[in-house]
Amino acid sequence: MSIFRRSKGGPGRVTVQEAAGRTGHGGSTERGDAVLLDVREPHEWQAGHAPHAVHLPLSALTSGAGLPARAQARPLIVICRSGNRSRRAAELLAARGADAVDVVGGMQDWAGAGLPVVDSRGKAGTVA
Repeated sequence: MSIFRRSKGGPGRVTVQEAAGRTGHGGSTERGDAVLLDVREPHEWQAGHAPHAVHLPLSALTSGAGLPARAQARPLIVICRSGNRSRRAAELLAARGADAVDVVGGMQDWAGAGLPVVDSRGKAGTVA
């Protein structure tokens, strides 16, 4: 059973603070139990993403791509730039049987909350 909030007719939604806590980005020393799954396109991912996030573009997911190994059999917190693509991805994943929710406000709110963003080299990143 999921502990995520569910909305009517679809997977649940979480705030960036809830996402950070569940994925180990919330300032504690623990790694969270959930995986942050970033569904943005490669150029967006390379510009900036949350550390330890897993990348799987929505375009690949809708084409039938499976989850990367690090994201399999774990709760998924799906994020994009603003929350639109992640909502669609969470719905698709939930339909496939995954425990998935999306992040309201996406990486824009993540960065706005002062949570870490790194680029493809591990340096300070930006939300593209």
